[in-house]
Amino acid sequence: MKKLINAEILDNKCVAGDIYRLIVKADMDGKPGQFIQVRLPSNEFTLRRPFGIAALKDGQVTMFYRVVGHGTEYLTNVKVGTEINLLGALGNGFSLSEGKVLLVGGGLGLAPLIFAASELESVDVLIGGKNAEEANLWQSEFEPLVDKLFIATDDGSAGVHGFVTELLPDVLRTNKYDAILTCGPEIMMRRVAALAKESNISCQVSLEKRMGCGLGACLSCSIDTINGRRKICKDGPVFAAEEVFYAQN
Repeated sequence: MKKLINAEILDNKCVAGDIYRLIVKADMDGKPGQFIQVRLPSNEFTLRRPFGIAALKDGQVTMFYRVVGHGTEYLTNVKVGTEINLLGALGNGFSLSEGKVLLVGGGLGLAPLIFAASELESVDVLIGGKNAEEANLWQSEFEPLVDKLFIATDDGSAGVHGFVTELLPDVLRTNKYDAILTCGPEIMMRRVAALAKESNISCQVSLEKRMGCGLGACLSCSIDTINGRRKICKDGPVFAAEEVFYAQN
């Protein structure tokens, strides 16, 4: 059930390059794939920022963010002990199935997949990052949760040199999966969805788009699907891949 919560910041630190881990004390229910709208503690910022849930346990919520603009730059300087207002959990998350599941993520898209991994019994992960520093961060988060871990980096400093979509065909040839869950850049997810279709594997994608309200009222995150216009914040952010990608191929 979504609700407004005043949450105390327990940790807010840089964990790799321009990526920060934000942990808050909050009594919140949610499921993998859902997100939270965060109000920054300053009257300078009107709109909330959407953050995927990376972990939700023992009254604590973990999120990751990358410094990409004035708002996230401001957030890096918010101190432990400060209260921030959260709205959540919002949206529709992943449908977690039985059987073997492969998670495919790129960059910050890996954050909500951590939550998914913690709820799945048999799961592998394919990690895509800029460099070894980012890959090592995600590896440390996923290792306790998954059976196998595959890595690709843009600069080749860890794992395979290239994108996750270049490594994915080999992973699918040598392993059997019942479902794929993916989150990251849209171009990556389109390719993941196409490869999943070729292999006859069900695929769910978590879309990202700039949001205004997070509740489906402002229409800023509307997209075209095979079922007509849908709102990422309310109808998603998780969709069946064929609903949002295959119809356009």
